[in-house]
Amino acid sequence: MLKKDASAGQGLRLSLSASIRKRQSEKYFPVISEVKVRSDKEGDLLRGRDPVALAQEMARCPVAGISVVTESEHFGGHMGLLSAVAAAVDIPVLHKDFIRNERQIEESADCGASAILIITALLETKQMERLIEKAMCCGLETLVEAHSLAEIKKVEDLSFDLMGINNRDITVFELDDNDVSRTEELAGFCKGSRILISESSISSAVEARRAGKGGADAVLVGTAVLKAASVRNFLDELTSVGWPP
Repeated sequence: MLKKDASAGQGLRLSLSASIRKRQSEKYFPVISEVKVRSDKEGDLLRGRDPVALAQEMARCPVAGISVVTESEHFGGHMGLLSAVAAAVDIPVLHKDFIRNERQIEESADCGASAILIITALLETKQMERLIEKAMCCGLETLVEAHSLAEIKKVEDLSFDLMGINNRDITVFELDDNDVSRTEELAGFCKGSRILISESSISSAVEARRAGKGGADAVLVGTAVLKAASVRNFLDELTSVGWPP
């Protein structure tokens, strides 16, 4: 469950799966916090803050990991941001982007990521198989994201690490509004013992608890944590939901 990170000075660090299970064993509700520069819906999310210092503030809370969005056109990210965050924190880092080819996975590993996001809506099954295999070869875990029952069925026989249910539609760049009801509706269709992560539309401890009771092992929180008056207080509220929720 320990992996060697490519980023300088990081040494051995838990995998994202192991970190989630560790937080559960410590009776925290597992939260993956996120560093995202902007979004089409919300505009500037950093508001002048240093993203690396922000990631370090997040890592001082009992979160399970940090997600870094590197897509540039809609979310303002870049690979340098991933590398800087991975080098600055000692918890798992999830690389979020529209990953479509093996070279992007190699870059993820080179930048010190622990896991990558694979979006079912954007890829054919054979493409996903190749990307999952490449990630495994690079020592990265794979979080495979679905938004519908059809997408869950599409990937249920693939050999990936973590399952994600995105409560919002990434194909419209998360411009839609939703809540965790998508997780509640779909969690029961996710087979096997994979960790299940509820992604997006979580803006309070109440919604985190709903996701957990609906079947999620963890939540990924992006925009809400970046908009919070206090990042630390907000993350403490979510993790304090406890495990089991």
